[in-house]
Amino acid sequence: MPALEKGSKKLLHAWAFFDWSISVYNLIISSAIFPIFYGALFRDAGIDKITIFGGEIERAPLISYVTAAAFLVVSFITPLLAGIADYIGNKRGFMKFFTYLGAISCIGLYFFSLEHIYFGLLCYFLALVGFWTSFAFYNSYLPDIAYPEQHDALSAKGYSLGYIGSVILLVVNLLMILKYEMFGFESAAAPTKISFIMVGLWWMGFAQYTFKYMPKGTKTEGALNNVLFNGFKELKAVYNSLSDDKRLKRYLIAFFIYSMAVQTVMLVATYFGEEDINWGSDDERTVGLIVSILLIQLVAIVGATLTSKLSERIGNIKTLIIVNAIWIIICIAGYFVITPLDFYITAGVVGLVMGGIQALSRSTYSKFLPETEDTTSFFSFYDVAEKIGIVIGMALYGGVAQITGSMRNSIIFLGLFFLVGMLLLFRVPTKKTA
Repeated sequence: MPALEKGSKKLLHAWAFFDWSISVYNLIISSAIFPIFYGALFRDAGIDKITIFGGEIERAPLISYVTAAAFLVVSFITPLLAGIADYIGNKRGFMKFFTYLGAISCIGLYFFSLEHIYFGLLCYFLALVGFWTSFAFYNSYLPDIAYPEQHDALSAKGYSLGYIGSVILLVVNLLMILKYEMFGFESAAAPTKISFIMVGLWWMGFAQYTFKYMPKGTKTEGALNNVLFNGFKELKAVYNSLSDDKRLKRYLIAFFIYSMAVQTVMLVATYFGEEDINWGSDDERTVGLIVSILLIQLVAIVGATLTSKLSERIGNIKTLIIVNAIWIIICIAGYFVITPLDFYITAGVVGLVMGGIQALSRSTYSKFLPETEDTTSFFSFYDVAEKIGIVIGMALYGGVAQITGSMRNSIIFLGLFFLVGMLLLFRVPTKKTA
């Protein structure tokens, strides 16, 4: 099949459709059903702590530390694989491999239990690695397949498709869990675990459409004995090039700070709601948390679109400053959230800015890139910065929660990163400068 032209509607749609396939992991595993399932395991066993890795640890810090460790691996292997992908000219092949690794690991979560905690955490770990590494290669395609003037709208379209697709599967899973008797199950536990299998199958299945149309990649000339270190050399070259571009350098510093907080809040939001909100019963907790996640996803579709439109009127940086200011308010309000109604209101506001800040951050970076064919290296640098930020954010979140005994203190702590990120955005020039 002949390659599709850059900027063609079919190619752009195929790229954006990967969000439809992969976002079910982000919603169901990272945000909705798995965190509820994870908390229920400990509640049903009547414990808050577990002995693992040679020590006793509470459930919330445990999952935070495993998440941080997975992101640390992602931040290391992304540049390594970027160099290999460039050398052999097969970016699509790596995107496929990590899609299958993540999807199969999601299926493995079906066997997650306290009795097999090491296997369960390994599946959780590998699913996260598969998601973020395949997503890194996906992001790097943006400047390859679209022109700069298409980036904002296309990035927003990808996130919107992801929200819609993931919500559809979440609704199906929710019906299976709440109406388990109607589907022939003896309890809600079985359909909950089956939802993990459905995530893996959805992710792998719908990704085939993207794989069909994405270009294989551009081969980079070089010596074979240097291939393993090409990615790190390219990251160093990207870092050195930042001194020649004040706008890109300052934007990346600001992005590193506020993205650390954005991703951490998104990863721990459900765990916070599961532990710190006064739900009346376990059923109310399950329904309330999933309804909150659905609310976030639906509002995020609107939020991503509105943010894109606002950026067209006032510019990307000014829009990001406004969005960061809203995040600061969310973190302050989060400290006082107690009732389900409080949580619903906060979730709605989170949804409004969540999709917008992700989509606009990605497209802003893409716009600020210098003229280059080596987009994989620049996006690897972007992804590594984001992942290292998440490692720091999750480790700090878990540490503050463990030391103070309250996840609320961690939320306030993250608000400081939004404040610093917002202030740093004021220093980003509106036009490219040396």
